[in-house]
Amino acid sequence: MSIPQSAKQILKEVKRFIPPLSEGLHKGQAGRIGVIGGSRDYTGAPYFSSFSSMRLGADLAHVICDPEAGQVIKGYSPDLIVHRVLHPDSSVDSIKKEIEPILSRLHAIVVGPGLGREDYMQNAARIAIEYAKKNNMYIVIDADGLFLVGTDPSVIKGYKRAVLTPNVVEFGRLCESMGIDQKGNPDGLAKSLANSLGGLTICQKGGTDIITNGDEVLKVDIPGGLKRSGGQGDVLSGSIGCMLGWALNYEEGVGRDKDHIVKTERLPLLAAYGGACIARYCSNRAFAENGRSMQASDMLKQVGPAYDHFFGDEASL
Repeated sequence: MSIPQSAKQILKEVKRFIPPLSEGLHKGQAGRIGVIGGSRDYTGAPYFSSFSSMRLGADLAHVICDPEAGQVIKGYSPDLIVHRVLHPDSSVDSIKKEIEPILSRLHAIVVGPGLGREDYMQNAARIAIEYAKKNNMYIVIDADGLFLVGTDPSVIKGYKRAVLTPNVVEFGRLCESMGIDQKGNPDGLAKSLANSLGGLTICQKGGTDIITNGDEVLKVDIPGGLKRSGGQGDVLSGSIGCMLGWALNYEEGVGRDKDHIVKTERLPLLAAYGGACIARYCSNRAFAENGRSMQASDMLKQVGPAYDHFFGDEASL
């Protein structure tokens, strides 16, 4: 798969904030990512999200979840750090006490994979988002995290270090929540939504992914696979989460190229772009190998090759 000429310059910018592989870095310095999700009914989504972030190159991935879900997720992979602390009878104060010390160790968080809509899980999402805002953390919101945003947009409105990744149904609900007329030009809807939410970044998933912070608009039209298996959006959220972790590393000076500075305000936009390219490549290659039998687990095997394709030493940028 060749890289479109229109994408090469943007991918060069993304590559500038990816930390180098270096003996000078210690464990965790190249990305500590947290996923808040994993209710009693949904265990695959937080696994796909957290594990794709590690496959892309994050050093560590934490999953904060319901105890029943955590027992299953721990069985999927010994590489994940699983915190089984979101009990159904937990009060808001007890959730804060449990998860804030975990969040304090992370570079970026992904809220929503397998979250569900039960009160205790939605409370955990709200607490994680408020913590991220208070501590200037990067955050991805997906799936039932977007249900929370649609119910109460104030929870994230105006926070420009956030990336929202709605599919077509979630995007429609967010537009309705923000009073955006969806009968207008479809190419401008994502920009309108980003602006209405105060300039955060929207990654509108579709045949072409539209990524915008309300000012700049980027499009990712790299072909994906034809199988719409569940879990593909979780690979996307995990990939963006990893990219945002690297963005914070970059802000802190890890691998910073002083001759080619990436502006801080563009980092969420570029992270979403890089993550979307990774996820679409993985979908394309997994479908090419598996056809109709393709599952999200097949995409995980493609994350490393996707990185090499776009950002490796042999990438044609």
